[in-house]
Amino acid sequence: MDKNTVTGFILMAAVLVLFSWYSRPSEAQLKAQRERDSIAAAQLIEEQKQAEAKQKARDDSAATSVPLDSASALFAASQGSEQLITLENDLVRITINTHGGMIEEAELKNYKDQQKENVRLLTKKDASMTLSLAGKQENIVTSDLYFQVVDKKQANPKPTSDSKTLSLNEKQGETLTLSLPLADGSLDIDYTLRPDAYMVDMIVRANGIANLFAPSMRTLDIQWNDRARQLEKGFDFEQRYACIRYHRADGKTKNLSETSDKETDVEEALDWVAFKNQFFSAVLISQQQLTNAHLKSQVYKKGQGYLKNYEATMQTAFDPTGTQPTQLQLYVGPNDFHALKAHNKLSLDASKDLELEDLVYLGWPIVRWVNRWFIIYLFDWLKGFGLHMGLVLLLLTIIVKALVYPATKKSYLASARMRVLKPKMDEINKKYPKQEDAMKKQQEMMQLYSQYGVSPMGGCLPMLIQMPIWIALFNFVPNAIELRGQSFLWADDLSAYDDVIRWGKDVWLIGDHLSIFCVLFCVMQIANTWISMKQQQNAMMSPEQEQSMKMMKWMMYLMPIMFFFMFNTYSSGLNYYYFLSGLTSILIMWFLRRTTDDDKLLAQMEAYKAKNANNPKKASGMAARLEALQRMAEEQQRLQQKK
Repeated sequence: MDKNTVTGFILMAAVLVLFSWYSRPSEAQLKAQRERDSIAAAQLIEEQKQAEAKQKARDDSAATSVPLDSASALFAASQGSEQLITLENDLVRITINTHGGMIEEAELKNYKDQQKENVRLLTKKDASMTLSLAGKQENIVTSDLYFQVVDKKQANPKPTSDSKTLSLNEKQGETLTLSLPLADGSLDIDYTLRPDAYMVDMIVRANGIANLFAPSMRTLDIQWNDRARQLEKGFDFEQRYACIRYHRADGKTKNLSETSDKETDVEEALDWVAFKNQFFSAVLISQQQLTNAHLKSQVYKKGQGYLKNYEATMQTAFDPTGTQPTQLQLYVGPNDFHALKAHNKLSLDASKDLELEDLVYLGWPIVRWVNRWFIIYLFDWLKGFGLHMGLVLLLLTIIVKALVYPATKKSYLASARMRVLKPKMDEINKKYPKQEDAMKKQQEMMQLYSQYGVSPMGGCLPMLIQMPIWIALFNFVPNAIELRGQSFLWADDLSAYDDVIRWGKDVWLIGDHLSIFCVLFCVMQIANTWISMKQQQNAMMSPEQEQSMKMMKWMMYLMPIMFFFMFNTYSSGLNYYYFLSGLTSILIMWFLRRTTDDDKLLAQMEAYKAKNANNPKKASGMAARLEALQRMAEEQQRLQQKK
């Protein structure tokens, strides 16, 4: 790395630090921000009150409003009373309201929130779904109408119970049918909760109501809204992974911005749209595809109890004759890679791969490949022994380090060869002390490399092989739902930051806590940097390279400090892994240094030189390119001297 490159890195780091300091808000700005946050919080409370008031008004309206004219096709559906039906299996409890006919709440039985209660993905307070059909005379909007529970033993639909709540056991995959009476027909919705699954089939069909629609009407409008509640301890970290994600019919999975408000129209047809939290998702799936989708995501401020506000309006195919039903499904469950992959097989279209596992973000293509075909299987294998997650991460670190050990050793030996040749390099530096002899000095250095079989890039390339694994685990650990709620040492949840030390008030760049695992990780990075720099000092370098290393040294020590501000709010599991990774790296370097005899290494290199003295090998790769560049530079210098 030359002086210009190092200078560039230092300038970039300086710009970041100065910009952070310059952009730090003043006391007046902080006060104004607190006032704005207070206003926003008040607005949120007001919005909640308004939503509750609207719901109460709708309930009161249903009981006191003047009924529609008896000639209206919606007359029978506009009257009724609310009834809640519960579909339940061993994993999830689904509540459906006959007022609107939609799923009102989804409760997961095997996952707890921060209040130690069952995780609820959809609630009446925060979520709603409405189906709309454009009629010739009247539009059919399900949220304003009352469905009836069909008694399958009777020829005509009618309520099966006079009670407010009806519970059905769906372990056998029984189907609940809701019917919306319309003129001489009905709009029916069949709900089937799959046994031992988080998937609900939702089949919509017309029954004798084709005359209510224009001949060209072939679409069902869907409006879906939800406010994603904060379920995890770390707001910033959870919000970073919460977003609207959608799967296009061409197989590509995209998402809206996680960090800012975003609104977009999706031109392509979609297989599904997901309202995603860090570890849980609600996914609307259509076998006839979703079209004309308009998606909107708004970010909430910290302290309001919510992460994002999600809105989605879209269309799907609808047959007014009832010949072809509209086939929808709703997945309400964890972002568990294997669970999602298993639910692909529950698609109503067996020929289509929904690729629901894309809800678990595993990184960019190359990194995703490493996670998908290596890290996940290794993690599952270790987990299968019933070990604590802290031990699983420890063993995962050891195995990964063992697998990349050959590359680590090769990198170390390349550096060791440079170190034992340092006396010969010092002789070359003394031989060419003048600046104008830099080309000759560089050429003789390259000749020395070639004679002793040393590659200038030999220490860098093997280390680059390890980078995809390092980055892969950066994406895997925060998305591993198996770490959620798992305590280890002083950390009560490996999926969130550890906050044994906290002060209850946000501090600029740090937050309201100090993550001990983050501190250990950064200290280990400093120790690794010190060892690496000490090793570089003993390697053969020109005076220019030594000067560059002095400049690089301070930047390398600055990186752990920057990591602290970045990772203090990250999951303790990730910081714990990086701490273990740094510790094992130090132990490996100590072992290699203890087992490497510099005198024997030099003797091997001298033997290599003697063996190839009469049959010199032609330089190749990076060395050949460097020699070619030197020859070009020397030729240009000669031409300039002639001029």
